[in-house]
Amino acid sequence: MTATAQDFLALHHRGEPLVLPNAWDAGSAKVLASLGFEAIATTSSGFAATLGRLDGGVTRDELLAHATRLAHAVDVPVSADMENGFVHDPAGVADTVERAIATGLAGGSIEDFTGAPDDPIYEKSLAVERIAAAAEAAHRGGTRFVLTARCENHLHGRNDLDDTIDRLLAFQEAGADVLFAPGVTAAEDVERLVRAVDRPVNVLAMPGAPTAHELAALGVRRVSVGGALLYNSLGALIEAATELRDEGTYGYWTRAGVGRKAARDVFDA
Repeated sequence: MTATAQDFLALHHRGEPLVLPNAWDAGSAKVLASLGFEAIATTSSGFAATLGRLDGGVTRDELLAHATRLAHAVDVPVSADMENGFVHDPAGVADTVERAIATGLAGGSIEDFTGAPDDPIYEKSLAVERIAAAAEAAHRGGTRFVLTARCENHLHGRNDLDDTIDRLLAFQEAGADVLFAPGVTAAEDVERLVRAVDRPVNVLAMPGAPTAHELAALGVRRVSVGGALLYNSLGALIEAATELRDEGTYGYWTRAGVGRKAARDVFDA
């Protein structure tokens, strides 16, 4: 696992950014790996959707079991969206990271979202203590579990780039390996953020965001897509099922044929 984590970290320190697709189950992870992606991430919203739940509706034990399945399904590094660690206190966050390392994951992220809509972001000093505890667990004993620290300001109505950068700098000093502020997508804001910190920066690909090539030119080192691929598959399901219900026709087999071939080519007997 340590070698895999080192490989994963190295992918953040090269000429082009790591394009990191988010898988929602072992099958999607295997298909993505077969397409040549060098590493894969989980998606909290995508995994929750497979259980018929919304983002934030998964327990720590469920996430760790899910991460274990994905980490052992493919031969490339897997990084997990571990939400806020599923606990508030720093010691609990460190315990989550220790458990994640035991699954075979190469890395994972911890965010500063409290889970409370009326008070969504942890107070800065507590947020930093949480990342420091996570980093200590991630790097203990020579292990290099790649820790991504997330500032969730821009997903919860706090569009204060100065505060976001200030938090990411503090997370950097606390030991984070990668920095992530989902929702920061304007080219000028991304460039300012990248220039302000001294760690690889991940950008969430969202509508209106610069392309991966444009983000590379801004100095971004990783691009992920969150639950987009899962939601795309749900969109295809709705389109196919609606055609079947309303038209009684089978045009969806054009796309289904591509998926069936992928399954036959990639999945185990």
